[in-house]
Amino acid sequence: MPWAGFPLIPYSRKRSKLRMNIGLFGGTFDPIHHGHLALARAARDQLKLGRVHFVPASTPPHRQRLPLVSYFHRYAMVALATAGEKDFLPSLLEAPGVLPEGSANYSIDTIRRLKSTLKKSDRLFFVIGIDAFNDIATWRDSEALFRECAFIVASRPGYSLADVAHALPKSLRPPLAATKPFLKQPAKGDLMLTGATVHLLESVHQPISATAIREAVAAQRPLKKFVTAEVAEYIKKTGLYQNGR
Repeated sequence: MPWAGFPLIPYSRKRSKLRMNIGLFGGTFDPIHHGHLALARAARDQLKLGRVHFVPASTPPHRQRLPLVSYFHRYAMVALATAGEKDFLPSLLEAPGVLPEGSANYSIDTIRRLKSTLKKSDRLFFVIGIDAFNDIATWRDSEALFRECAFIVASRPGYSLADVAHALPKSLRPPLAATKPFLKQPAKGDLMLTGATVHLLESVHQPISATAIREAVAAQRPLKKFVTAEVAEYIKKTGLYQNGR
């Protein structure tokens, strides 16, 4: 539902022959799992995305709790997991060599690189989970992110519409008095403000963690509840995560 009391931005979910809605889904994908795929499918179906680009991060700007496996292993797993979905594309936008060695890949740069390949009439959507979105104001050029694209955010229980608004960069946040009535409203619907458009997806949160996958590999337990059969076979053949890391 639109945020009452603020100027709305005209928006149509109907796919046009002249314009395509494009999704950009970035992450470490270490490894890509069922939760990632469920989010991408929900985003594609709800916002009528013609393509979803899966962009494994080469050097994430934020410190990772677990060490990352090789970019090339992560890209290969993304390619395997998305092979059966014609609208899902593994992307090399953040592959090593795109930026100077050792440089972090910032989302604003990735967005602009992708947009440079699209038609001017195409519309770009950044796909993200709500936990990551909660820190969006700390990202580089966070205000510019919202000028460059709309956001598709996977909600989950415990977050309210007010939480989503409060996570926006300071200059884009509605006044606190305006958000107070929404403190108990679940994070769902469409939040469309001047300078920021956020579409919230419900019921796509799957509590799958990289730690749980690593522990399952180390214990030689089946991985089918976490990842696709192709990714599980790749992990087995390459010996990834054998030591739980």
